Amino acid sequence: MEIRSVGVVGAGQMGSGIAHVFALAGYDVVLTDISADGLVRAITTIDKNIERQVSRGKVSADDKAAAMARIQTTLKLADVGPCDLIIEAATERETVKQAIFEDLLPHLKPHTILTSNTSSISITRLASRTDRPEKFMGFHFMNPVPVMQLVELIRGIATDQETWDTMHEVVRKLGKTAASAEDFPAFIVNRILMPMINEAVYTLYEGVGSVKSIDESLKLGANHPMGPLELADFIGLDTCLAIMNVLHDGLADTKYRPCPLLTKYVEAGWLGRKTQRGFYDYRGETPVPTR
Repeated sequence: MEIRSVGVVGAGQMGSGIAHVFALAGYDVVLTDISADGLVRAITTIDKNIERQVSRGKVSADDKAAAMARIQTTLKLADVGPCDLIIEAATERETVKQAIFEDLLPHLKPHTILTSNTSSISITRLASRTDRPEKFMGFHFMNPVPVMQLVELIRGIATDQETWDTMHEVVRKLGKTAASAEDFPAFIVNRILMPMINEAVYTLYEGVGSVKSIDESLKLGANHPMGPLELADFIGLDTCLAIMNVLHDGLADTKYRPCPLLTKYVEAGWLGRKTQRGFYDYRGETPVPTR
C-alpha cells in the first residue's frame, strides 16, 4: 500500500516535528489539535526549523515553500479521517489516546492505517479498542524529530505483515532508520534510557552527587552528549515519570520503581524546560541547578 496523505493528531513538540519531516518528504499532511493557539505555534515552529535547515544548506528555499504548502491545520479531528496514515501524537495518557481513536473510527477510510507515537503504552491494548487492530502499529519517533534518525516500529499482536511492510517503507522514505521492537512496556529506547535517568535521580536523591556533578560525570566519563538530569528536563519530568510507572506496573519489578524525588518534582509542577524549572532553573540567561 502506498501512503500519500498523513494525519497527525497533536500539535505539540512531537506532533509538529512529525508534520515537519513528512511534509519535507513529500507527503500531504493534515495537522490537528484541540488548541487553535497550539496549531499556530506548531506552524511557526515548523517554519523556523525548516528555515534553519535552509540556512545550513540542507534544504532549498523551494523545498521549504513546497513543504509548508503541504501542511493543512484543523481543529476538527474528523478532518484527518480520510488520510492514508494517521499518527496519534497526543499526551502520554492512555485514556486520552483511546478517546482519540474511538472518535476517529466513524471517519476513517477502509484502508487507513492507525499508529501511535506512544513511548511506552501497549500497542496491542490501544489497537484492541479500534475496528482495525491488524492495521495498527506503534510508530515512535525520537525527540527532536527532524534531527533524530531512529524510529521504533512496534507490532501489536494483531498487526499484519502488509501494515508492517508499509510502515517500514514510510520510514525509509523519511530518510530515517527503523528499529523493530516487540510490544512490551517502553519498547527498546525507553526501556534502557528511563531507568538510567531514574537511577541518576536516585543518585541525586541519596546525596551521592549534585545535579552538576552527576551530569558532568556522564558527559565526560561516559561520553554522553547530554547529562541524564539535563536530558530528563529536555524530555519532561512528567513524561519520564509516566514511563517509569508503565515499566513498574507492566513488568512488576522493583528495579523500575520511580524515584520519590522525581515524583516530588512532578507534583511541584517543575517539569523541566517546558515549565522553566526542573533539575535546572531556566528562567535566567544560563540554566542553574535547583538542587
